[in-house]
Amino acid sequence: MKQSEIKELALVDLNEKLVSIQKNYTDLKMAHAITPLENPLQLRSLRRTVARIATELTKRELQ
Repeated sequence: MKQSEIKELALVDLNEKLVSIQKNYTDLKMAHAITPLENPLQLRSLRRTVARIATELTKRELQ
């Protein structure tokens, strides 16, 4: 998910996306611990998306 897409979302949508992506990241991380993922770069991508969304939420709180 790109930063431009994140900026367009409403606050409620951002919170829902954050919870959803964090759950997906946790599930993938656990699956990777048991058996290696076919594409381990998914973990990095999801982790960075979580950071982007969290940053946008913080930025909106400070405004």
